[in-house]
Amino acid sequence: MNQIYLSLGSNLGNRLMNLQRAVVSLSRFCPVTAVSPIYQTSPWGVEEQPAFLNMCVAATTTETPHGLLTHLKYLEAAMGRQATYQWGPRVIDIDILFYNDWIINDEQLTIPHTHIAERAFVLVPLADIAPNLYHPQLQLTITQLLQQVDTYTVTPFAEMPLLTALEN
Repeated sequence: MNQIYLSLGSNLGNRLMNLQRAVVSLSRFCPVTAVSPIYQTSPWGVEEQPAFLNMCVAATTTETPHGLLTHLKYLEAAMGRQATYQWGPRVIDIDILFYNDWIINDEQLTIPHTHIAERAFVLVPLADIAPNLYHPQLQLTITQLLQQVDTYTVTPFAEMPLLTALEN
């Protein structure tokens, strides 16, 4: 079994429901082991768009990294994500942050995710579920990375009983 960490975000439609649906759908092919609280965050990259809800999950998988990416892209499309422009608004966005302690850099996939160290909207929820997770390239824990970013644009939104929902 491979340990994975994913970030999820939504800023279109019913953002809370989008995150809930995504986690439940993920659990069908990747057993979810931890779910962070949900945070409302300012857009990153392109600021003229609605605020995001963001969260992170820990899960396990037997999928290869590229197989996992294929499943996640399918899930995003099934939930209504449409290709727009980089960092544009979306119904759901699911990124692979870490896959074990592997380092992958090819045309389809970069693991650890390229922008983790500069994204408070990823680091804050990730620190809730994996504060001591070690970034194999930067050689710092998530807590140490979090201490290096401004978190003023990340505000608590909801504690969701998602694991309870997954059990039903």
